[in-house]
Amino acid sequence: MKASQRLLVKKSVNPANFNKGGLEKTLSAFSLTMMGVGAIVGSGIFITPGIIAAKYAGPAAMLSFVIAAVVCSLAALCYAEFSSTIPLAGSAYTYVYTVFGEFLAWILGWSLISEYLFAVSSVAVSWSSYFQNLMSGFGLKLPTFLTAAAGTAGVSGAGFNLIAFVVVLAVSLLLVGGLQESTRVNSIMVIVKILVIVLFIVVAIFFVKPANYHPFMPHGVSGLVKGASLAFYAYIGFDAVSTASEEVKNPKRNMPIGIVGSLVVASILYVAMAAVLVGVVHYSKLNVGDPVAYALAVIHQNWAAGIVSLGAVVGMTTVLIVMLYGGTRLLFAISRDGLLPKVFRTVSPHTKVPVKSTWIFGIIASVFAAVIPLDKIAELVNIGTLFAFAMVSIGVVFLRRHETLQQINSSFKVPFYPVLPVVSFLACVYLMLNLQAFTWHMFGIWLVIGIVIYFAYSYRHSRIRAGLRAKESKS
Repeated sequence: MKASQRLLVKKSVNPANFNKGGLEKTLSAFSLTMMGVGAIVGSGIFITPGIIAAKYAGPAAMLSFVIAAVVCSLAALCYAEFSSTIPLAGSAYTYVYTVFGEFLAWILGWSLISEYLFAVSSVAVSWSSYFQNLMSGFGLKLPTFLTAAAGTAGVSGAGFNLIAFVVVLAVSLLLVGGLQESTRVNSIMVIVKILVIVLFIVVAIFFVKPANYHPFMPHGVSGLVKGASLAFYAYIGFDAVSTASEEVKNPKRNMPIGIVGSLVVASILYVAMAAVLVGVVHYSKLNVGDPVAYALAVIHQNWAAGIVSLGAVVGMTTVLIVMLYGGTRLLFAISRDGLLPKVFRTVSPHTKVPVKSTWIFGIIASVFAAVIPLDKIAELVNIGTLFAFAMVSIGVVFLRRHETLQQINSSFKVPFYPVLPVVSFLACVYLMLNLQAFTWHMFGIWLVIGIVIYFAYSYRHSRIRAGLRAKESKS
């Protein structure tokens, strides 16, 4: 076999092995939906509607979220078909390994590692900021050098964000205790978060002024589209749901429900929040760091501001749970294929959780959160996600042509095939091309590191390639 063919060797899929991965099947459609909402609806719902309205779309910010949800739903439908056809851990990495081959799967898997790793780190830094605000309300304050990373504005010399460090380790401890316990805590927090959002809407809707909706699109269609580009990133967390495929009861039914259902719930919450927010306060005044709290102050409902801050902290905690979970299951899947050391695929016989993988991932993410400024660690999240969306979207075309997978009775099929997957692929590529140059430079450096690791370790330890070598030696 030629070297180029070895790089593109594909992962064979045997439906008989779908239930033999070593992970416990505990997740229902409700659990998956709560995971998706937990990942998608974080602190951003209390911030991004105001920014989009003030800078780009005006009162039409609600439509920006609708457009973003439609674009994101294209990729979500592609994920749903893959996850119901191949219910294995690893999400987009496993799907691409099956239809495109090992090297592309490694590149994508390495990109997703950056998405989960830097998402956890950046959310932890934001969690730290909100938590400090809550503490200050009680007159408690930690020294600056223990609450901000070195390089952060106003911080000179060495810095260590102790709160961000501790919260990631705390979530890691929760996850190693077992998936069922983790999802129960996540579901409770998601319900609390939704109640806080509903509370704001119910309180503020009585102060909506119709005049604030005029002009509806002050910056025209271009502003609406730019707002949608920013809103798109509010929805990217749903792909973490697909990493749970191997731990889902009846994945052919529950995976599509969880992926699509979480996107629908999150979309309704974002649109409703934006619609009420711009109705209460004129869009030109919403370019602030805490637009929801500002709106409550404007209508003299300060009693609710503390509850909203609490909701933001709870919201970010659910994001940490789901993204940290997704990262560990991705490492588990890559390690099981031999592309990473076996320590990442070791499963506890008691909790059926990859404990070592969880702690390794959690410690690295906690250190990044503690020492690297937020604006630096957030750069890689978006491009890694869009790359995954693009590959999964176009991968559906090859999935339908896969001889073995054609025999699997998938419970969900992407509608309007092949137009919808191709349109989704092109939309993701377009958004990637519109990212800033710095993001591409960082992405390039990350990929170079990944390629070095692949040829230094993964290529020689690949389980599929080991099987091929065994067959060649016999022949």
